Amino acid sequence: MKKTLFLSPPSFDGFDGGAGSRYQAKREITSFWYPTWLAQPAALVSGSRLVDAPPHGQSVEDILAIAKDYELVVMHTSTPSLSNDVKCAMAIKQQNPSTEVGFIGAHVAVLPQETLRENPIIDFVCRSEFDYTCLELAQGNPYATIKGLSYRDENGQIQHNGERELIHDWDVMPSVLPVYKRDLDINKYFIGYLLHPYISFYTGRGCPAKCSFCLWPQTIGGHQYRSKSPQAVGREMEEAKALFGSKVREYMFDDDTFTIDKPRAIAISEYLKKLNLTWSCNARANLDYETLKTLKNNGLRLLLVGFESGNQEILDGIKKGIKLEVARKFMNDCRKLGITVHGTFIIGLPNETQETIEDTIRFACEVNPHTIQVSIAAPYPGTELYRQAQENGWFTTGAMVAKSGIQLSTLEYPHLRSKQIDEAVERLYRQFYFRPQAIIPIVQEMLSDPQMLVRRLREGREFFAYLKDRRNQSLA
Repeated sequence: MKKTLFLSPPSFDGFDGGAGSRYQAKREITSFWYPTWLAQPAALVSGSRLVDAPPHGQSVEDILAIAKDYELVVMHTSTPSLSNDVKCAMAIKQQNPSTEVGFIGAHVAVLPQETLRENPIIDFVCRSEFDYTCLELAQGNPYATIKGLSYRDENGQIQHNGERELIHDWDVMPSVLPVYKRDLDINKYFIGYLLHPYISFYTGRGCPAKCSFCLWPQTIGGHQYRSKSPQAVGREMEEAKALFGSKVREYMFDDDTFTIDKPRAIAISEYLKKLNLTWSCNARANLDYETLKTLKNNGLRLLLVGFESGNQEILDGIKKGIKLEVARKFMNDCRKLGITVHGTFIIGLPNETQETIEDTIRFACEVNPHTIQVSIAAPYPGTELYRQAQENGWFTTGAMVAKSGIQLSTLEYPHLRSKQIDEAVERLYRQFYFRPQAIIPIVQEMLSDPQMLVRRLREGREFFAYLKDRRNQSLA
C-alpha cells in the first residue's frame, strides 16, 4: 500500500470549497463543512492521512512539510478553486517530482480531458464515484487497469479508462468517523445553523430529484439513492458516541435527501433516540406531518430545506418538483412541531427577473425559517443549468468567485444583468433578517445559551462585514 495523503488544499481566507460544500465560496459567516468526499476513500485506504487545510488554517508551506513523507497525494478540487489547487499540486511536485498527484471532485469528473491537458503537472484525475479508484491507486495497481481513471501514460498521452460502476452495497463501506477522530479537529468546523461542535457525514449517495442546478447527483452521486441499512447506521452512531462522547452536540446527515426513504429515516431515528443524540438532516419541503412528528419525537432538531425560489414558474423551470402551497404547509407543520428550519434560496435561476426576486423575498419572509442562506445560481460543468447557459448564451466573462472568495454571478439574462443578481443577495438578506420576526427568535436563542450568545455576536460581526464586502464588490 502506497503511503497516501488525502488533501483539501489551502484556499481563499474563509473559503469553503472543499468536499461537502454545496456552493464553493466564502459564506456570510464562518462556515466549514466536513471533507466528506475525501474522508470516505481515506477510510478505505489503511495507513492514509486526511488533511483539511482551510478550516485548520494550514498554509502551502504546512502542506509541503506533510506531503514530503507521502508517495501518493489525492486532492479535492472545485470549479472556482481549480487554478489555486493546481498551484498547490505544483508546489508538491516541485518538492518531490516522484510524488504522484491527482485530483478528485465534480469538476474533474466531468472535464477530465480538459483538466489534464491544461494542467500537465497533474498525473491523474478520478471520474464518477471514485472511492475504489483511490483504493486501487493506493494499492499500486497499474493505471491502465483502474476503472474510472484518466491519466497520462509514459508517453505523455492522456488516456481514459472505462467507467467505474456505482457503489450499491453501502453497508460494506467503512465509517468515516474514525478518520474524523484521528485527523480532524471537530472544533474547527462551524455551520451557523448547527450546534457547535457538530459532525456531518453521509449515510448514502444519490438523489432521485432532477433539479437542473444541483451539482452532486449530476456529476458523481447519480439519481438513485444508495444507502446504508438502518442497522448499519445504528452501529455507526454507537461508534460515534464512543468516539466523541458528549463533545459533539449535533449530528448532521448530509445525504442529498435523507428523508426520501421515510421508513428508513424513521428506523434510523429510533436508533438515535435510544442513544439520546440530537440530529439534523436535509429534507424536501413536502415531508408529511406524521413523519415529521415521528422524527421530532426521536431527536430531530433541524431540517435543512432548499426552497430555492418563491416563484412557481422558476421552480417548475428548474424541475424542483415542489409546489409553493405544499412548502407553506410543510413550514406550518414544522412550526407546530417545534422543528427548526434552515432555508436555502437561490438568486439568478433561469427566467429570473426583478419581479421574481421580489416574489422570493416575500416568500422567504412569509414562511420565515429560523435562518436562511442565499446563494447565486452556479452553473457548474456537468449540470443541466450549465448546458442551458451554453446553449442560450447566458454566461458572462466573470469568475464564479471574487478574489475575496465571495460568490459572484456568472449568468445574466436579457432582462436581468449579473450585477443585479449580485445585488439581490444583499437585498434578500437585509429584508429577511432586519425584521422583528427574524431578530426576536435569534435574540431568545442567545439569551438561553451562553455559548450561543458569544457565537451569534461573532457571527453578527462577520455577517455585516460580508454584506459590506458584497456591496463593495457590486460597486467595483
